Parts: sequence; C-alpha cells; structure tokens
Amino acid sequence: MKNDNFGFETQAIRNQLERTQYLEHSVPLYLTSSFVFEDAEDMRASFAEEKDRNIYSRYSNPNNNEFISKVCAMEGAAAGFAFSSGMAAVYSTMAALLSSGDHIVSSSSVFGATHSLFINYFPKWNIQTSYFDINQPETIEGLITPDTKILFAESPTNPAVDIIDLELLGNIAKKHNLILIIDNCFATPYLQQPIKWGAHLVVHSATKLMDGQGRVLGGITVGDADLIQKIYLFSRLTGPALSPFNAWVLSKSLETLAIRLDRHCENALKVAEFLENHPQVNKVKYPFLKSHPQYEIAQKQMKLGGNIVAFEIKGGLEAGRAFLDKIKLCSLSPNLGDTRTIVTHPASTTHSKLSVEERLAVSITDGLVRVSVGLETVIDVIADLEQALS
Repeated sequence: MKNDNFGFETQAIRNQLERTQYLEHSVPLYLTSSFVFEDAEDMRASFAEEKDRNIYSRYSNPNNNEFISKVCAMEGAAAGFAFSSGMAAVYSTMAALLSSGDHIVSSSSVFGATHSLFINYFPKWNIQTSYFDINQPETIEGLITPDTKILFAESPTNPAVDIIDLELLGNIAKKHNLILIIDNCFATPYLQQPIKWGAHLVVHSATKLMDGQGRVLGGITVGDADLIQKIYLFSRLTGPALSPFNAWVLSKSLETLAIRLDRHCENALKVAEFLENHPQVNKVKYPFLKSHPQYEIAQKQMKLGGNIVAFEIKGGLEAGRAFLDKIKLCSLSPNLGDTRTIVTHPASTTHSKLSVEERLAVSITDGLVRVSVGLETVIDVIADLEQALS
C-alpha cells in the first residue's frame, strides 16, 4: 500500500509487498536465488527488460524491492538499489557513474573507508579527488574543474559531527552541472531528506540506524531514476546486491525508525548537555546544541540532532584510551546506530593510521571521543560516562 499522502510512519509500516494467496499479515522471506518463467516468450521479454519482474536475486528480489520502495518513499526518491553494505553502496554508486579522467570534489570529513577509496584506489583508474574543509564552504567552487563530475559530502560528518548546508551544495551542483551525492547515514531519512535541498543521489549504510540493533549489514542508494538505472546495470554485473534475508530484516526495522530516532535524539541531547558542563571535557559537538558552529544550519535542514555526540576529552591520546578502559556499561565497538550506546576513540582506533596533521584536517583531535547514544535509560548512560571521566 503506497500513498504519497501518508505520513512518514505510515509509509514505513504500510508500504509492503502485495499479499500472497496465504494472506499473511507480515511479509514473508523470499529466499530464492532465481525465479521461473511461464514460457519462452515470457523469458525473452523479461531479459529484454520489456517486463518489470524478478529474474535473479542478484538483480532484484521481492524483499529487496520492498526495502527499496520504503526508503524511496522516505527520501522522496524516484528509484533505488540495495547493496550488501554501506561501502558497497558508496563504491558501486561512484564506479557506475565515473570514467577515467573524471574528478570528485568531496568534503574532507568523510568516513575512513570512503577516504581510502578516494585516495588509494580511484587514482589507479585516473579518478582524482579534491577535498574541501566543511567549515569553509566558500572554497568549494575554486576546486571545480572541467573534469569534475561528482560533488560528495556527509552531513553530519563521521566522526566529528560537522554540518554542511545542503541547500548551498545543491545550488553549486546545479550551477556547475554536477551530480550531488550525500551520505545521509547519520541523519537517516527521518531527520533529513537531502533530495529536498538539491541532492541527486542519497547513500546510506543501512547497517547503522536503519537496522538499529546491530544485526545485519546493508546499504542503499536512492535518487534520480536515470542515475539509479546506471547504478543498477553496473551492480547486476558486479554482484554487490543485498541478501533477501537482510533486506527483510531492514524493511521490518524501518517500521520503528521514527520512534527509535525520537528516543535516540532525546537521549543524545541530554548526554551532550551533560558533557558540555563536565570539567574534563574541552568541547562538545552535537547539531542541536546552540554551541555547535553550524547550529542554525542543522535547525534548518534536520528534524532533530541525531544520536551521535562528539566530545574532546582533556589529556589527549592517553586520556582517550584511559576513558575507554574505564567504560563499564557502554560498548566499545566500531559500529554506531545500535540500541546500545557505543563509544569509540578515533585517534587510537579507526583513524590511528592517519598522521596527526591528517586527523586535524578532518577535526579529529587526539582527545576526540565519539558516542553513539543508544536507547538505554539515559541516566545510566550518563552515569557510566561520568565515572569513566573521573
């Protein structure tokens, strides 16, 4: 049941596959690698793409189709394709659209694996990337060349929780005829819809808040139908498709996305306010704290502030490591967006291979700690953080 007049939560819950002859209330799993045809003509027409139907689960599957349909409705997108992970979505989206000699302009504050893709692998195919400081958006246009094809950014960024004006990026992309791709993982479509501000494609690691319980890997790209068709054709050949089981889990997870995010954001704001007043903390970054440098932009384009809080602990690298060792309730994990609160110290873990200068260029100080605030009783989370800071 799809109706564009329905609210966000209704779309997430009621946008389902048609019932089978068994009239099930909950959509079943379609654990099949392939699908059968009625006759030779049906098979010919299907492979000629004269029919919109499932052929092989590397191309499409009913569970994947439902998941994609829900995310498209949430993001206001025309089409999409689901992937085995968030990085499969990032890589396949870029690889499908770029050719040798093309150029990317990207915010410097991007996920570490995305950075490695841009710097270590794309140059092998003569695809170059220029980075701009997310706090200096006025420098973006100066990086654009005749070969620039894609403008890419995360907002909020990982892990420093910086914000960039999506409307500004949309205007730049339109002016220079660029494809604007936004990684919307931290916000989810419940908190932010980049397509409204001019994005052509939106990428998610569905592993994070979309699943929300640390169970499955997944990724998705949604947006302009012509661009998605190119991504689809590339992906059906290269094979990064999401498994039907994971698609089924993720589609069910989306039914509770809004109510989960409301509590995540409520808890995160309380954690941020606590940390902002702690004597062992130099500064706190959370989009809906008035002290955030891009607070006004966050207010304009986000419904709530998200579940990620970044703060700088006094004492640098060793203080950050000592903080992790004292944690009792919260989890130490590289993941985020879980029901369970997770803390990480990027300088000694996820970004430890970068030089100090490289880390500082993306707002990662030695004492930066990222907290993915979960759904526990928030006073228990705050108590754990407080004893670890003591």
